[in-house]
Amino acid sequence: MKEERYLTFALTKGRLANKTLELLEEVGITCEEIKDKDSRKLIFVNEELKLKFFLAKGPDVPTYVEYGAADIGVTGKDELLEEGRRVYEVLDLGFGKCRMCVCGPASARELLQHHERIRVASKYPVIAKDYFYNKKFQTVDIIKLNGSVELGPIVGLSDVIVDIVETGSTLRENGLEVLEEICPLSARMIVNQVSMQMQQERIKSLILKLRQKLG
Repeated sequence: MKEERYLTFALTKGRLANKTLELLEEVGITCEEIKDKDSRKLIFVNEELKLKFFLAKGPDVPTYVEYGAADIGVTGKDELLEEGRRVYEVLDLGFGKCRMCVCGPASARELLQHHERIRVASKYPVIAKDYFYNKKFQTVDIIKLNGSVELGPIVGLSDVIVDIVETGSTLRENGLEVLEEICPLSARMIVNQVSMQMQQERIKSLILKLRQKLG
């Protein structure tokens, strides 16, 4: 009998990883090594269940999964939309909920209604472009920012921003508001396309357990 190979998980660092590990524990999948906050390890292993885990930045998770460096990944829907990787999205895990929105000062609302050419600042240029070009049919100049995009309209770099909104408190504190909602977001489980065929039984069994747990 050939030895079972390891299934590898790529988890998004921070809150999403913690919530994912809690959920996996509820269906009997644990990894004690990963709980050690002082560990310098990059790969965490559960020998008994033949599982490996590693932590990555959100935008990198779909890349690891597409290229087969990880069989399974957990990241935000925003990263899946932005990165456009060839992976199977198999489960909405229901946590990490927020919204992708067009935000700006109240005065910018009119610019969005008249289809004027405007400047849009965002960490998510692909999502922003798709929304304005393919859904609103509005020509815009998109400026990619990596830091606090809220600064865009405040300093006159852009008319509006496209960003993730959780509570909206940062927007309000800076005189901005949600002008349009693009889509709801949450944590998603993704699977490598080849792994889904080669490790079908193990992966489908895991998805089933999680789906039952999530109700």
